[in-house]
Order: sequence, then C-alpha cells, then structure tokens
Amino acid sequence: MSDEFRGEFRVRELVLGIEGLALLRHAVDGDEAFLRERVADIRRFALDEEKLPDGGALVSELDPAAGYASWSAVYDSLPSSYIEVEEPVVHAILDGLEPGVALDAACGTGRQTRALAARGHRVIGVDQSPQMIAKAREHTPGAEFRTGHLDRLPLDDDSVDLAVCSLAMTHLPDLVPGVAELARVVRPGGRIVVTDLHPFVIALQGQCLFVHGAEELAFVRNHVHLPSRYLEAFGRAGLRVRGCHEPLFNGRLAPGGYEEFIADAARAAWDGLPIVVVWDVEVPSGGETP
Repeated sequence: MSDEFRGEFRVRELVLGIEGLALLRHAVDGDEAFLRERVADIRRFALDEEKLPDGGALVSELDPAAGYASWSAVYDSLPSSYIEVEEPVVHAILDGLEPGVALDAACGTGRQTRALAARGHRVIGVDQSPQMIAKAREHTPGAEFRTGHLDRLPLDDDSVDLAVCSLAMTHLPDLVPGVAELARVVRPGGRIVVTDLHPFVIALQGQCLFVHGAEELAFVRNHVHLPSRYLEAFGRAGLRVRGCHEPLFNGRLAPGGYEEFIADAARAAWDGLPIVVVWDVEVPSGGETP
C-alpha cells in the first residue's frame, strides 16, 4: 500500500450500519411497518452484495494531502448538509463583527474566504493543499493565500483580528495544537470561530466519502473531538467561549451516494441529531482573564 493510502472498508458496512442505526433509534417508538422494512433491508443487503450500490464498493482512506488534492475537483459541485446548516450560524456571527484582518484557516476552496471578503475583511487564506488554494484564488482573487498547515500557521503572532476555521479540526488527531495556533495569531480582543463535524456524527458514521480518480470512492479520516476536549483546548490556549451552537440535520442526503440509496433509513438515522458544532470564542484583551 502506498503512503497516501492508509485503510479501507466497503459501502456494504455503511449501508448495513445506517439501516441498523435507523432500527436502533426507532425501535421503541417507531412505526412497525418501518421497522419491518429495516429488518428486511438488512437481510437482503447482507445476503446479496449485488443489491448494494456498486456492489458494495471498496472505499479507500487517503492522507489529507492526497485526499484534498483529489477532492478539490468536485468539492464545490455537490450540496452538503453540513455546510447548509453551518453557514447560517457562522455568517450570523460574522455579521456582528467590524471588518479587519481575517484568517481563513484550512480555507479549502475558499467559501469562508468569500464570506469574509464580502463583509469587508482583508483576508488571508491558509491551506495545506495547493489544489484547494488554486480553487479559492479563482473565487476570491483579491485575497492573499499561503500554503501551510493548521497546526503550523505561516503567520506572525497577534497578526489578525479574526480567525475562522471551518470543518477542518476533525482531521487533526489532537486538536490542541490547532487551537493553540489560532490563539497565537489572533490579537487580544479578537475572535475565533471554529466549526467541526459533530462528534455524534463521526462516532456513529465516521467519514465523508467522495469520488477519487476513475470512479473510485475515498475518504480522509475524521477524528472525534468531544466538547470537553474543545473546552480543555480553549482553556489551555487562554480563550474565552462566547457561544456554542449545534445545528441539526436538515434532511439533505449526499446526491447519488449510498445514503440516497436507502433514503428512508438514512433520514431516520440522523433525524433530530446535531451534525455540526460551531464554537464562538474570543482572545481576552490585555489584563482580562479567560
């Protein structure tokens, strides 16, 4: 196995897992016909892989560099429930802030770069993927972009008024270094907005799939970061929490994916669960304590 590939599983496990999660969550109060359908699906898919999407295709893990190089080609083309529930919360926070120098950390294709620039900020976007930065630069040519890692940001201490980091901390096995870097580069009195996939989602489902290469499926590993771990990281970095938001699943399933193949089960599995967490924190001004 090459360095860029790390692990693998099959769509079969995902389909059976979602069916089982829907059954588990609705076992007590669910409609009996719905529950029987879930059991029938589990039997059918377990016995005959040919009935699964792509015959229960293999899904390979890519390291972040290789994964985002590949994902950049399609990242902006498909709707995402995570982004759809995250952006209104983040934008409401941004709308209350005065323009200044803003960092979009792990900027990806630059969706938050665009939001920051539209609100009058001078934006610096940082990402480890040159391919993602190329897409971001196309969308917001007036922003500045630098190649760098979330836990080793290429910025000076106290050099920005605001930092936004969207759906990226999940790729760090330990979020403490990433949070510490955001705290380092934001000036006293500044704000930090961090969003992440909710630990419920990662613990239950794990990974986000995308098409890699010639119709192959791949993922970049997500790590579970519990709220207690975030609070610990914020405390160690001297940050003060202003708010924590947990927007719920909105019913959107990834188009063409395995969840649409079992849409009733997938929507029942995620119904009422938070799928994203949004942290609004600040760097205390001089003399203030967190």
